[in-house]
Amino acid sequence: MLQGVNRKIGLILAILTAGYLYMSYQLPTYPYIPVDADAIPKTLGWLLLVLSIALFFAKDQDTEEQKAKRRIPKKDTLALLGVFLLAFIYITFFQTVGFIIMTALFVYFCSWFLGYKNHIVNAIVSIAFPVALYSIFVYMLQIRLPQGILPF
Repeated sequence: MLQGVNRKIGLILAILTAGYLYMSYQLPTYPYIPVDADAIPKTLGWLLLVLSIALFFAKDQDTEEQKAKRRIPKKDTLALLGVFLLAFIYITFFQTVGFIIMTALFVYFCSWFLGYKNHIVNAIVSIAFPVALYSIFVYMLQIRLPQGILPF
Protein backbone atom coordinates (compact mmCIF):
# COMPACT_ATOMS: atom_id res chain seq x y z
CA MET A 1 0.00 0.00 0.00
CA LEU A 2 2.79 2.46 0.81
CA GLN A 3 5.06 1.76 -2.12
CA GLY A 4 6.51 4.90 -3.57
CA VAL A 5 7.45 8.24 -2.13
CA ASN A 6 4.24 9.98 -3.20
CA ARG A 7 2.07 7.63 -1.14
CA LYS A 8 4.23 7.99 1.95
CA ILE A 9 4.38 11.79 1.74
CA GLY A 10 0.65 11.98 0.88
CA LEU A 11 -0.23 9.92 3.96
CA ILE A 12 2.03 11.95 6.24
CA LEU A 13 0.57 15.22 4.89
CA ALA A 14 -2.99 13.92 5.32
CA ILE A 15 -2.30 13.03 8.97
CA LEU A 16 -0.69 16.42 9.65
CA THR A 17 -3.56 18.15 7.86
CA ALA A 18 -6.13 16.33 10.00
CA GLY A 19 -4.42 17.72 13.11
CA TYR A 20 -4.22 21.18 11.54
CA LEU A 21 -7.91 21.12 10.62
CA TYR A 22 -8.82 19.98 14.13
CA MET A 23 -6.92 22.93 15.60
CA SER A 24 -8.38 25.38 13.06
CA TYR A 25 -11.90 24.33 14.04
CA GLN A 26 -11.01 25.15 17.66
CA LEU A 27 -10.55 28.84 16.76
CA PRO A 28 -13.31 31.02 18.20
CA THR A 29 -15.98 32.37 15.88
CA TYR A 30 -17.55 35.79 16.25
CA PRO A 31 -21.17 36.61 15.45
CA TYR A 32 -22.12 39.16 12.81
CA ILE A 33 -18.84 38.82 10.91
CA PRO A 34 -19.21 37.43 7.37
CA VAL A 35 -15.59 36.30 6.99
CA ASP A 36 -14.13 35.28 10.32
CA ALA A 37 -10.52 34.83 11.37
CA ASP A 38 -10.85 31.07 11.01
CA ALA A 39 -11.79 31.21 7.30
CA ILE A 40 -8.24 31.20 5.92
CA PRO A 41 -6.90 28.39 8.16
CA LYS A 42 -9.89 26.19 7.39
CA THR A 43 -9.68 26.86 3.66
CA LEU A 44 -5.95 26.16 3.57
CA GLY A 45 -6.44 23.00 5.63
CA TRP A 46 -9.09 21.59 3.31
CA LEU A 47 -7.00 22.53 0.27
CA LEU A 48 -3.98 20.75 1.72
CA LEU A 49 -6.10 17.69 2.50
CA VAL A 50 -7.39 17.52 -1.09
CA LEU A 51 -3.85 17.94 -2.45
CA SER A 52 -2.42 15.30 -0.14
CA ILE A 53 -5.10 12.83 -1.25
CA ALA A 54 -4.30 13.67 -4.88
CA LEU A 55 -0.61 13.10 -4.14
CA PHE A 56 -1.41 9.76 -2.51
CA PHE A 57 -3.20 8.53 -5.63
CA ALA A 58 -0.78 10.05 -8.14
CA LYS A 59 1.22 7.60 -10.22
CA ASP A 60 4.76 7.32 -8.97
CA GLN A 61 7.42 5.57 -10.94
CA ASP A 62 10.50 5.62 -8.75
CA THR A 63 13.36 5.60 -11.25
CA GLU A 64 17.04 5.74 -10.44
CA GLU A 65 17.14 9.30 -11.75
CA GLN A 66 14.46 10.37 -9.24
CA LYS A 67 16.30 8.60 -6.42
CA ALA A 68 19.48 10.44 -7.37
CA LYS A 69 17.64 13.79 -7.30
CA ARG A 70 16.46 13.09 -3.75
CA ARG A 71 19.97 12.65 -2.42
CA ILE A 72 21.06 15.82 -0.68
CA PRO A 73 24.80 16.53 -0.70
CA LYS A 74 26.49 16.77 2.69
CA LYS A 75 27.36 20.43 2.11
CA ASP A 76 23.70 21.30 1.49
CA THR A 77 22.63 19.31 4.55
CA LEU A 78 25.03 21.29 6.72
CA ALA A 79 23.72 24.54 5.22
CA LEU A 80 20.13 23.52 5.99
CA LEU A 81 21.06 22.61 9.55
CA GLY A 82 22.88 25.93 9.96
CA VAL A 83 19.86 27.93 8.77
CA PHE A 84 17.62 25.82 11.02
CA LEU A 85 19.87 26.63 13.98
CA LEU A 86 19.78 30.35 13.13
CA ALA A 87 15.98 30.22 12.86
CA PHE A 88 15.77 28.40 16.21
CA ILE A 89 17.92 31.07 17.86
CA TYR A 90 15.75 33.76 16.22
CA ILE A 91 12.55 32.22 17.54
CA THR A 92 14.00 31.64 21.00
CA PHE A 93 15.08 35.25 21.59
CA PHE A 94 12.44 37.01 19.46
CA GLN A 95 10.16 38.00 22.34
CA THR A 96 12.82 39.11 24.82
CA VAL A 97 15.29 40.86 22.51
CA GLY A 98 12.67 42.26 20.14
CA PHE A 99 11.67 42.20 16.51
CA ILE A 100 14.09 44.77 15.10
CA ILE A 101 17.29 43.48 16.71
CA MET A 102 16.59 39.78 16.21
CA THR A 103 15.43 40.21 12.62
CA ALA A 104 18.47 42.34 11.78
CA LEU A 105 20.80 39.74 13.32
CA PHE A 106 18.98 36.87 11.62
CA VAL A 107 19.05 38.47 8.17
CA TYR A 108 22.70 39.47 8.49
CA PHE A 109 24.05 36.17 9.79
CA CYS A 110 21.85 34.02 7.56
CA SER A 111 23.00 35.94 4.48
CA TRP A 112 26.62 35.75 5.61
CA PHE A 113 26.32 32.02 6.38
CA LEU A 114 24.84 31.33 2.96
CA GLY A 115 27.74 33.04 1.23
CA TYR A 116 26.96 36.72 0.74
CA LYS A 117 30.27 38.55 1.24
CA ASN A 118 29.45 42.25 0.79
CA HIS A 119 29.21 43.12 4.48
CA ILE A 120 28.30 46.79 4.03
CA VAL A 121 25.28 46.08 1.84
CA ASN A 122 24.36 43.15 4.06
CA ALA A 123 24.43 45.38 7.16
CA ILE A 124 22.37 48.12 5.48
CA VAL A 125 19.71 45.67 4.32
CA SER A 126 19.74 43.84 7.66
CA ILE A 127 18.94 47.06 9.48
CA ALA A 128 16.66 48.78 6.95
CA PHE A 129 14.42 45.75 6.36
CA PRO A 130 13.30 45.14 9.97
CA VAL A 131 13.00 48.87 10.70
CA ALA A 132 10.75 49.32 7.65
CA LEU A 133 8.64 46.28 8.55
CA TYR A 134 8.38 47.36 12.18
CA SER A 135 7.29 50.85 11.13
CA ILE A 136 4.65 49.52 8.75
CA PHE A 137 3.21 47.06 11.27
CA VAL A 138 3.29 49.26 14.36
CA TYR A 139 2.56 52.74 13.02
CA MET A 140 0.48 52.13 9.90
CA LEU A 141 -1.33 48.84 10.61
CA GLN A 142 -1.49 49.28 14.41
CA ILE A 143 -0.20 45.73 14.96
CA ARG A 144 2.11 45.37 17.94
CA LEU A 145 5.40 43.55 17.42
CA PRO A 146 7.77 42.70 20.29
CA GLN A 147 9.86 45.77 21.03
CA GLY A 148 12.20 43.87 23.33
CA ILE A 149 15.01 45.94 24.79
CA LEU A 150 14.45 48.94 22.51
CA PRO A 151 12.52 51.84 24.05
CA PHE A 152 10.06 52.32 21.14
